[in-house]
Amino acid sequence: MFSKATANFVRHIDPEGSLKHVSRLNDSDKLVPMALVVKRNRMWFWQRPKYQPTDFTLSNLLQGDKVLSPDVSKTEFVTYKGTYRDKLSGKLDTEAGSVRATLEGQGTSKLQSCFGKLKKEELDVKKLLQDSSSRLIDMQQPLVQQLEKRADVLAVVKERILTANSCTVTQTKKERCVFQGMLGLVGMMGSSFKVCVKDSNNIEADSDVSLEIPSGTVIAYSILELEIKKSGHFNICLQPGSIGGIEADSPVSWPSHDSLDEVDKCNGEKVPLSALQNGSQEMDLSPLAELPQLTRCVLFKRLQETLGDRTALSYMECLLEELCSGETLNMAKHKELSESQRKSLSAILDRPGTDSHAENSQCGILSHLNAAHLLVSALEELPDPTLSLLSESSADFLEAFDTLMCMLKKSSEPLSIQCLPVPLQDNQAFQLAEQLLSSTNVTVKRDSDRLWMEMGDEAGVLPLVLCLSIQGLSLLCKGQK
Repeated sequence: MFSKATANFVRHIDPEGSLKHVSRLNDSDKLVPMALVVKRNRMWFWQRPKYQPTDFTLSNLLQGDKVLSPDVSKTEFVTYKGTYRDKLSGKLDTEAGSVRATLEGQGTSKLQSCFGKLKKEELDVKKLLQDSSSRLIDMQQPLVQQLEKRADVLAVVKERILTANSCTVTQTKKERCVFQGMLGLVGMMGSSFKVCVKDSNNIEADSDVSLEIPSGTVIAYSILELEIKKSGHFNICLQPGSIGGIEADSPVSWPSHDSLDEVDKCNGEKVPLSALQNGSQEMDLSPLAELPQLTRCVLFKRLQETLGDRTALSYMECLLEELCSGETLNMAKHKELSESQRKSLSAILDRPGTDSHAENSQCGILSHLNAAHLLVSALEELPDPTLSLLSESSADFLEAFDTLMCMLKKSSEPLSIQCLPVPLQDNQAFQLAEQLLSSTNVTVKRDSDRLWMEMGDEAGVLPLVLCLSIQGLSLLCKGQK
């Protein structure tokens, strides 16, 4: 709830800027000027990094006993109040073998964020450069030692936006017969996982939750990355887009502008769909087609319902990322999940003991999880208008649109209108396809007998992740009527 409110604030106040929203209230006290934040790069190159505040400041990392004190300016920022509404409904009636499932749900939610007057605190970077010019970082410090083993980046908090007075965030939800999460998604992906589906014909739930946030709560911040040498010398990256990192023993491991943060690079350059033609084996969605029909049907339905709630989509991506990396799922990081989402997570984690075929079974499940994570990660990158259109798209349309996207990425020449899949020959369906492409800065051009597409200058990676999203959703809904 807090995370969704702060994310909405940043999206409206600084959509293309450097501000990052605070996702957890517990992090507010850590985000002081000159505090250290860990930037963690993600699995897929288009994903934005994650930022994790630490309990340390830059002064804690420097050699010597002299404390480095920040010089901070304070100014008034803006007064902010926002209201966001979602309305979801859906029905699933499917049958696979002896299993029949009928699931129906309706729900509305309203999120009100009354942050009131906000103020900004900004670090004097020039003074920081002067005071730290002759200092070295202690390379034996535990935090530095741990980060050397990963491709993580250290950064210092440059500015922060915080509340001037106490304020409230309120969320109101009404749910009836709500479809329960991913219905044991992981359990349904392999025989070594248990699935338990309980009949719940008439569930009604209302919730009205209000958070009172004290004055001085940080809701957004910006950072400057650090470039740290093995000798302990360091530089503060001052130029926009400049990238930091910790020098490793091997020259190959040293983070570079080409390899450390491909996300920033891709955001500014057009990535052609043909990039998927020679994609790595890791970017493979085909395991989704191997799932049982009921599993695919349920996952497709759940994803379409989730597309209207970006926070829920992010939670799903985070969950799948943890499972794919072999981590033990940390429920403490999911405090803001609703009760139905918590039950879904519990179902996903309900793993029985291993059997004689455990190793092969686990390998198959991992490929399914990786494919599911790839799909959800691609969906998460899409803008809200695209997600809204996808949430209303039928199975027939998605399969036809996937066929069109495959044709477009394989050929650099215009396509014959007669080659269009039959469902897209309907004018309304073709307009929906045009809207989807337009929402990712791609324009469909056509004359009397040919069509082709042109990417806008701001397209970036969006056409590619749309192509992946359509392919994954199409694989899930194959065979549905």
